[in-house]
Amino acid sequence: MLWQYVSCVVDAEIAAEDLTLHALPLYHCAQLDVFFGPAIFVGSTSVITAKPVPDNLLALMQKHQVTSFFAPPTVWIALLRSPAFDAGKIANLAKGYYGASIMPVEVLRELAARLPKVRLWNLYGQTEIAPLATMLGPEQQLSKPGSCGRAVLNVETRVVDDQMRDVPPGEIGEIVHRSPHLMLGYFHDDARTAAAFQGGWFHSGDLATIDDEGFIYVVDRMKDMIKSGGENVASREVEEMIYRLPQVSEVAVVGLPDPRWIEAVTAVIVLKDGQALAAEEVTAHCSAHMASFKSPKRVIFTDALPKNPSGKLLKRELRQTYAEST
Repeated sequence: MLWQYVSCVVDAEIAAEDLTLHALPLYHCAQLDVFFGPAIFVGSTSVITAKPVPDNLLALMQKHQVTSFFAPPTVWIALLRSPAFDAGKIANLAKGYYGASIMPVEVLRELAARLPKVRLWNLYGQTEIAPLATMLGPEQQLSKPGSCGRAVLNVETRVVDDQMRDVPPGEIGEIVHRSPHLMLGYFHDDARTAAAFQGGWFHSGDLATIDDEGFIYVVDRMKDMIKSGGENVASREVEEMIYRLPQVSEVAVVGLPDPRWIEAVTAVIVLKDGQALAAEEVTAHCSAHMASFKSPKRVIFTDALPKNPSGKLLKRELRQTYAEST
């Protein structure tokens, strides 16, 4: 944990002068071990709340003159959509962190435009690595949009093929790590531990590409890749395309059972307040800008997407809910 704290302090610039608002449950390792623990480690000030909803968060930011705040993309989106959002009232906010799931590029651009004085970090990792693995810093947010950055101080990260060879730039492989941050193994599960550390590196289960400067771009979780009509479809790519539609507040793309396609690419969309959008407009937009097999075969509109207490989208629940309705 201390190795990990040092990586956070150095690369995420956790500082004694910070006044940090902690809004996610402290049993969630990102909030506990990337922010709360390092804040205590360096002696900064922490404000803790159990209500990660916009009205409460914005009021606390204003009241305590919060300078540092972490949230998953779903919470940042909720803040941007709130009628109470006023950049002038949270003018002390200087550091903004996101992670736990992928930030849509269009939302990232909106954040940068509406909070131009806030320096942003993308922190990527998982519980097994305590959890920080890579970071995209403030200087690369708009030059490398959608990237989770490069390995932090005490981590080595690669993107490899099935034979543990580094993939060339632009090709999809699996993210693997070596680090003193890493767990020793899964409790009483030697077989799973051996599989996770095959080849001497920890296998993340995340698919990604890497560019010629070493910046990594997560494509999808292996379990979220959609196999439609014999073609692999990354849900993230379709989600990013749908986020370009100005009426869209949130979207999750999943594969649902289909007798023809095996899995039908399905977009579940939450619209911004007062906006209207037809399913045909969504499919036409996607078909015009990406391969036809990636365009949604089904479009579902809903009032909210299921999330866990840490703000992660629960795609498993979406698959279960809408598979039963097909």
